[in-house]
Amino acid sequence: MSTDKAQSWVYSEEFLPEDDVLLRARERAAQLGCSPVLPGAGAALSVLAAAAGARAVVEIGTGTGVGSLYLLRGMPSDGVLTTIDLEVEHQRAAKEAFTEEGLRPTRTRTISGRALDVLPRLTDGGYDMVFVDADKESYPGYVEQAVRLLRPGGVLAVDNALWHDRVADPARRDELTTIIREVGRTVRGDDRLLPAMLPSGDGLLVAVRR
Repeated sequence: MSTDKAQSWVYSEEFLPEDDVLLRARERAAQLGCSPVLPGAGAALSVLAAAAGARAVVEIGTGTGVGSLYLLRGMPSDGVLTTIDLEVEHQRAAKEAFTEEGLRPTRTRTISGRALDVLPRLTDGGYDMVFVDADKESYPGYVEQAVRLLRPGGVLAVDNALWHDRVADPARRDELTTIIREVGRTVRGDDRLLPAMLPSGDGLLVAVRR
């Protein structure tokens, strides 16, 4: 990457400074060992949620609520975020962020459990947006479920789609890089989806359900 390109990436990540609520959620993430969505990708999530008029959103991987906040800020005031995480402690931290944000309890539905157990119980075509940001080994299953959940015109977003700049390097063949690279190929080759790869954050793979 050229120096100019690297500076452009930093500029885009810092284009919208984060407020205290987001920064405190990031601090909790660091304490709990979470890796939240980076600011540039988070800003893109807000825009995508707003553009889709997303009233019903599923988030796979709550963490401490950084991604949740970005999604909720783009959603209409009556929108509901269903967010799933295996770690109860993470969701407790996310609820702190939701309280600091001044969100009504009815705006969020937190579900503790394995996402691959929870997702099949959600309604086919019942959601405007699905955001995937959890354990990378399960990304193929998460994306498969996400496509089922999306209505026509609904938005899929997958974080860490460039995986620390390893995905673009064909010489990188470790397990996680290979899984994420294959997810990109799957989304790109799915006739039901109109995809794009955004270099924001750690890479945000996005697609619209046809």
